[in-house]
Amino acid sequence: MLDILTTIRNRHSTRGPFDLSRPISLETQELILEAARWAPTPTNMQNFEIVVVNAKEQLDAIGRIPADMSERFLRETYKLLSASEAELDEKKTGMLASSFPRAWTNPEAWNPESDSRSQLTFLARAIGETPLLIFVVYDATRRAPGSERDSVGLIGLGCVMENMWLACESLQLGFHLLTVVSDGPVEAQLKDLLHMPAQMKIAFACSIGYAADPSAPYLRVRRELKDFVHHNDFASRA
Repeated sequence: MLDILTTIRNRHSTRGPFDLSRPISLETQELILEAARWAPTPTNMQNFEIVVVNAKEQLDAIGRIPADMSERFLRETYKLLSASEAELDEKKTGMLASSFPRAWTNPEAWNPESDSRSQLTFLARAIGETPLLIFVVYDATRRAPGSERDSVGLIGLGCVMENMWLACESLQLGFHLLTVVSDGPVEAQLKDLLHMPAQMKIAFACSIGYAADPSAPYLRVRRELKDFVHHNDFASRA
């Protein structure tokens, strides 16, 4: 149990760059995919497919896809950021502003007419230097039984993601979750490039590799148990 908790606690985002001189072996890739295979899904429906991209020409083509961040995403992210480690440590939620590209934390850059807008443009900025991208997709024409808007099915996709992330942590591999790939215009171009059927939707992608600078730690915070655990009724805290 302690080993499991250690892996869970150590799990973190590696925003790159990754070390391109250290390829990920097929055996290692299969371990990550095996972790995904055993993720729990509603009624064991396993409504997901995985597209592995490790060919340089495909990675380069993906990187050239325009991927402007929506102003809504940027504004909502901005509200969750802290300007300093002291502020983040006190809040116990959110992230450091310095963890993101400067344009994400500069409201002037969100203006489509701004000179800074160019900092937000291509998918390569989100992907960084990576030897491996894994896309998790699902059939949008199917849903978990009795699940309005397929909320239970989406939980299953989250389990696929978490299984792969923990597997990467145990293998000392960096992992960066990419949600921009499910954005409408970006998703459409990716589906065309990767020849995905029309009914398939991209849930997320993950960029995986050996961190180029594994010694660069960053502050990670969580609320204390007493701050969110309630016993027997919501009014009773630990």
